Amino acid sequence: MTRRPNIVMILTDDHASHSIGAYGSVVNRTPRIDEIAENGWRFDNCFATNALCAPSRASILTGTYGHVNGVTTLVTPIDASQPTFISRLREAGYRTAMIGKWHMGDGDGHDPQNFDHWDVVIEQGEYWNPRFLSADGLRTVEGYATDIITDLALDWVEGLDGDDPWCVLIYHKAPHRPWEPDDKHQGMYTDPVPLPETFHDDYATRSASARRAAVRLAENLNEEDLKITPPEGLSYEDLAIWKYQRFMEDYLACVASVDDNVGRVIDWLRERGDFDDTLLMYASDQGFFLGDHGWFDKRFMYEESLRMPLVLSYPRRLAAGGAFTGMVTNVDFAQTILDAAGVAHDPRMQGRSFWPDLLGTPRQPPAAGIYYRYWEHDDKFHKAPAHYGYRTERYKIIYFYNDGLGLPGTGPFTYPPEWELYDMATDPHELRNVYDDPAYREIREELKAAMWREQARLGDKPHPSQPRPAGV
Repeated sequence: MTRRPNIVMILTDDHASHSIGAYGSVVNRTPRIDEIAENGWRFDNCFATNALCAPSRASILTGTYGHVNGVTTLVTPIDASQPTFISRLREAGYRTAMIGKWHMGDGDGHDPQNFDHWDVVIEQGEYWNPRFLSADGLRTVEGYATDIITDLALDWVEGLDGDDPWCVLIYHKAPHRPWEPDDKHQGMYTDPVPLPETFHDDYATRSASARRAAVRLAENLNEEDLKITPPEGLSYEDLAIWKYQRFMEDYLACVASVDDNVGRVIDWLRERGDFDDTLLMYASDQGFFLGDHGWFDKRFMYEESLRMPLVLSYPRRLAAGGAFTGMVTNVDFAQTILDAAGVAHDPRMQGRSFWPDLLGTPRQPPAAGIYYRYWEHDDKFHKAPAHYGYRTERYKIIYFYNDGLGLPGTGPFTYPPEWELYDMATDPHELRNVYDDPAYREIREELKAAMWREQARLGDKPHPSQPRPAGV
């Protein structure tokens, strides 16, 4: 009988793929995360279906979109009793644990379920001396969160008896704001960090919906997050660059601590003789703007926010050094993990397992496109607009419907709907919205129809303001 794999999923919060060496980072190095890709696969087109922490985590866990699992905003907690890849693994004899950042209603009657063991930080968690909640209650653990979460996860596995396979979720707070490096990595990045190509984006062709968002470095990144007051007398442009440098120094140092801890997990698996027989995954719950377009944060369907890093290895079954270029989403993770473990999917799951593709025996055609929906609108801090969209290999269409639909956490203001369309073959940085360009009229209408059909397939409802496309 083939040995069933152990499963380790390391998930970070707000780690942009373009700050990972395996994805060509020009701002930092991540040798241990890269090591997973070298021993397995790098996914070049992995996307979040909602670039927001709690909704993305819910989609990863349940294999469903937000309108199905119920987690659409930061303040809509999960019904943790619904079927998940964890519940299926546990029913199949796996031992299961959740360590770290749960962030889906913890401490409010929505604690992790279907785990043999769970130990989670409260809400966003603290970097230093974090509070942890478990079935035994609340406690404070002294030290640095990234190290502690790794310690607790490895200790749980070391304490297991018997030969049953196990699955542990190691979910870090880092590198979420406020960025607080550990002592080892503090000051690691002091030379000027290169500015992204789009740092001076003038938003000339973007919708008013995008321009209204409060995510500009100069205006919206506050001193609380930076923990330092900017010098007086800086111009708007110089202030943006100054804030970018301070933010990136701490952000990248937090990433360096994550990378070290990924290395600890790899080394521990090797010492146990388990590395070859473990499905080891590293991902983030969404991307992040690292000064791209002059922004920080996420939420938008633009590439820097939409893209998730994903690298995985399982040497016993998968060849090393692969690059998967097909489109996958966080909704696909659950079924893929279950396939790797030889466990049946729950019928409710909506994703497309990419496990057969990695084995060279695809069962389904490649994904033609991915559907995205950001449900929050005009939130208190970021003022990001509610929108949904559809991305194919070349094109992306976005509909800013600008209506909170009465959801918790949404603001009171609504605005007229707006569209954006990008041709990523000719405009990979999404600087030129071609929605009104006559040359793209046919493509525009095809994308509207494709998105409408995908919404119907997934059971989501278009906003009432969106006209039904011709031919559907």
